[in-house]
Amino acid sequence: MKVAITGSSGLIGRALTASLQADGHEVVRLVRRAPLAAGEARWDPRAADAGVGGDMATTPLRGVGACVHLAGAGVGDHRWTSSYKAEIRASRVLATRALAAALTRLDPPPRVLVAASAIGRYGDTGGRYGDTGGRDVTEDAPPGDGFLPRLVRDWEAAAGPAAEAGIRTAHVRSGLVLNRSGGVLARLALPARLGLLPRFGDGSQAVSWISLTDEVRAIRFLLDDDGQDGPFNLTAPNPVTNDELTAALHNAFGRPDFRWLRVPAPLLRLALGEMSSELLTSVRVAPRRLAAAGFEFRYPTLSEALAAELRG
Repeated sequence: MKVAITGSSGLIGRALTASLQADGHEVVRLVRRAPLAAGEARWDPRAADAGVGGDMATTPLRGVGACVHLAGAGVGDHRWTSSYKAEIRASRVLATRALAAALTRLDPPPRVLVAASAIGRYGDTGGRYGDTGGRDVTEDAPPGDGFLPRLVRDWEAAAGPAAEAGIRTAHVRSGLVLNRSGGVLARLALPARLGLLPRFGDGSQAVSWISLTDEVRAIRFLLDDDGQDGPFNLTAPNPVTNDELTAALHNAFGRPDFRWLRVPAPLLRLALGEMSSELLTSVRVAPRRLAAAGFEFRYPTLSEALAAELRG
């Protein structure tokens, strides 16, 4: 199968590309710069046709059977100024709308679009900061309040033209993706190796996570199963608290765990502004639809995931 991937240079995109190619699939990596290698093609997420429209005989999307859309400005890369929030929004909503429209003009169109989304849609399901348990949320939960829930709602809606044109569309609402090569785990690994990773706030906020291995397996599961569309929570079935995640990381590196070492919530808010919600929000997410579809996690517990992803 020929698969087009945006965001192929990111943590998930690199792993997904390697997985597909290892099984003999042809991958077209859509990049925003000039192509530098075989298999790359340029796209423009700000153009009405995503920069891949025009002549159907020459478009790099010709013959694509599936598309995985992972591109977007990093939510945790910069402080959330007004201008950066606008950049985050444009890189997701406008780019998704343009890509979906371009896919509908292909003849034939791909049979499936798997589009990145996020559990940020649900907001803080603990009800208040520091409510440890909160409630488990599944895919039918309504969006929460705030910048991220509104963003994710509009981000998913932007893929509407593809679904309306008959392209099976799945939205993958990913949690914290764990792998030593990038993402949040790579940022936490260095202080954890030194035994100096702090708790954030009081450490009781729930963290919904997934190993990179299972993230890629779940995306491929959704690419292959023609009966699956709509939203899917890509989170392991056993969320943890920030306190438990910190302790597990120190243990994984054989370091003592100083439970008193923490960054108070007011200090995080002062230093990071609105972006501090990424560290303080409590959300327990259940992968109900994945489980119902028959997907089985290779690493359902945090200890298993860390052992595999820190080693691999």
